[in-house]
Amino acid sequence: MDAEDTDLAVARIAAAIGEPARVRMLYCLHDNHARTATELAVIAEVSPSTASTHLNKLKEEQLIEMQVQGKHRYYRLKDSNVARALESLSVIAGHKYKQFVPNTPVALREARTCYDHIAGRVGVLLHNCLVKLHWISQGSEDNYDLTSHGEKALTTHGIDVEDARLLRRRFAYACIDWSERQPHLGGALAAAILKTALKRKWVTQQLDSRALEVTRSGKRELSARFGVEL
Repeated sequence: MDAEDTDLAVARIAAAIGEPARVRMLYCLHDNHARTATELAVIAEVSPSTASTHLNKLKEEQLIEMQVQGKHRYYRLKDSNVARALESLSVIAGHKYKQFVPNTPVALREARTCYDHIAGRVGVLLHNCLVKLHWISQGSEDNYDLTSHGEKALTTHGIDVEDARLLRRRFAYACIDWSERQPHLGGALAAAILKTALKRKWVTQQLDSRALEVTRSGKRELSARFGVEL
């Protein structure tokens, strides 16, 4: 890209950011939590149709990305470069934006089941640790591949990886958590992890509730085996 192309690219990005409704959308996403178009329309104080136009413009300039999950479409910042640019702009403007505060009941927000895998804050922490340990790696779209190191480690920890691979369902993928609005691990592998966690009483499930409780021994085991600090 030559100097003239760079000038034009910067001008397009600046124009995309330089609209109050789009600014509100971008800073709402600055906390690394995903949002739906409906939520972003409310934040931006515009109609759903206008919000869609704004979101398309931000996607066009690669400032945000969309992830489809079931019937929902979630939006988040494209990458850390966009986040740093927004942070720098807020410093120049001398303004600090409020952080996202979930209103989910505490027990459900901490740990719960999402179909048959661990969700909530604990699920997000577990997902992040698996990525940090390089036990899972990004595959196509929002799917994950299990690394050879990860397969060996999880098998050692009692996770039946081989059985999970045989199931006729997605093996591992990023599932947007509805309270944390960050990914937790979904799929057959995640279900195998929860199965082991319940069997070994790392977590217990409350009757007639999706809420999970991490036991005292579970906190020790999750820390020692996966690096999850609770």
